[in-house]
Amino acid sequence: MIKESLIRIFALIKKEFITIWKDPKSRGIIVALPLLQLFVFANAITMEVKNIDVAIIDKSNSAESREMLSMFEHSPRFRTFYYLQNEKDFKDKIDTQKVQLGLYINNDFAKNVRAKKPANVQIVADGRQTNSASIGAGYASQIINSYDETINPHTGAKINPIVRNWYNANLDYKRYILTVIVSMLALIVTLLLTALSVARERETGTFDQLIVSPLTSYEILVGKTVPPLIIAMGMTSVMTLIVITVFKVPFVGSPLLFLVSIFISLLSIVGVGLFISSISKTQQQAILGVVTFQMPAVLLSGFISPIEDMPIFLQYLTYLNPIRFFMVLTRGIFLKGMGFADVCSNLLPLILIAILTLTLASRAFKKNLD
Repeated sequence: MIKESLIRIFALIKKEFITIWKDPKSRGIIVALPLLQLFVFANAITMEVKNIDVAIIDKSNSAESREMLSMFEHSPRFRTFYYLQNEKDFKDKIDTQKVQLGLYINNDFAKNVRAKKPANVQIVADGRQTNSASIGAGYASQIINSYDETINPHTGAKINPIVRNWYNANLDYKRYILTVIVSMLALIVTLLLTALSVARERETGTFDQLIVSPLTSYEILVGKTVPPLIIAMGMTSVMTLIVITVFKVPFVGSPLLFLVSIFISLLSIVGVGLFISSISKTQQQAILGVVTFQMPAVLLSGFISPIEDMPIFLQYLTYLNPIRFFMVLTRGIFLKGMGFADVCSNLLPLILIAILTLTLASRAFKKNLD
């Protein structure tokens, strides 16, 4: 029984590959479009992101350091401040992207100021977000320089902001944008392939043949899921290799974790595409459904502006957006070698989204078959 079911599913998968590849438009969508966009976007996209959250370690804990930090707190550039006691928490806040900027004040800060010696304040920026890191570090340096100008006539001390960019020391913008583009183009390819699959069958009249075939609704759903998933995995892998070899972006994470993350991320997107396809009667409706989902998904992913800067209800809504977690995983594993625990914390929501979307797609598909 299981063997016969697998034979039927394999036959449908083979048929799906042949149908997709024989269509010139599908070939263009699968191969030419994402590769073209990869090269165009890498050189054309620019954006500006506002920094809002700061992690602070004040080892000095003096009147001088508190006075300087009060200037940060009264600045409209920054919103949330986390006062931490140890370097581990400081690093974790930046690692997990809870903050975009860190301030580290040594315990000899006040002593040096009072002794009219140079005093350093270290600014740590998250180099994975190049514009955000550059702008945030610039704002912080301005405030430190303003404080220096305020106290300099009285003390003669010189306070120097020392900027360090973690994970992307030279703030190479392409390192950030290319890792994000990989996930965005994977979204486009996966959504289009899955959304058009059932709608194409309806338009060409072959959907009725599927209904009267020995295939069950579950087998048809599996057959429609596997080809787009394999193709999207292949294209994402190719784009990743291009980013590494052509654009010279170093890959510092685990290839296995990266592939697993891509697979689960694409699976959750496949569920969305199949649901759109199941409720669409024509390919035009399917494309409209893709556009309707794609634009909000991109805007709510943190790609354009930080999620923390969005209204509260939209922040909660982003937990249903697979692209949010897909972007964090691709960028985190690619640029900083995100660890197993952090990867799992982002994979769990994606698994839940995949279960939800595939269940909805299955029910909608079965309802149409009935």
